[in-house]
Amino acid sequence: MSAQDDVSPHEDEDTAFALAVGRRLRAIRQAQGMSLVDVEERSGGRWSSSAIGAYERGFRNLSLPRLNALAEFYRVPVSVLLGEPGPYNEPPERRKLVLDLEALRRIDAAEPIQRFVRSIIEARGDFNGRVLSLRHDDLKALCTLVGGDIPTGVAQLRSWEVLLDGPDL
Repeated sequence: MSAQDDVSPHEDEDTAFALAVGRRLRAIRQAQGMSLVDVEERSGGRWSSSAIGAYERGFRNLSLPRLNALAEFYRVPVSVLLGEPGPYNEPPERRKLVLDLEALRRIDAAEPIQRFVRSIIEARGDFNGRVLSLRHDDLKALCTLVGGDIPTGVAQLRSWEVLLDGPDL
């Protein structure tokens, strides 16, 4: 009997979930332009760089109060960290948006969004440089960086004239 035989399916699911939350934590931190050391410094030592790194790699589990506090630190809803799906009653065509990357590059105030978009482009290997389509989950995270919620974020993107296609709110 191997060590793997002792691992229950629930433990595999738990590990996969911890890894997914960790990937989201890392993506949000990087989208906000922070290194692990920056998190430690900006949090006044509340979050050590080693702990954040362990959370991001799924090596260490977050308690619910610490998950909530970390979401507040990053200024994102806990649901974004947990990867909760968006509203189920939205038609699929409202679950995406298309950004004009050339226009986005000209907006100095959009620097956090530019970093977030670059991370998506690098992950996808999609370097066409003109437009980028985002899924609903990306839309939630992007709008959090812009203004805190989807209506505010979409309104800001429209005012910057970088939204080629997206939800009608």
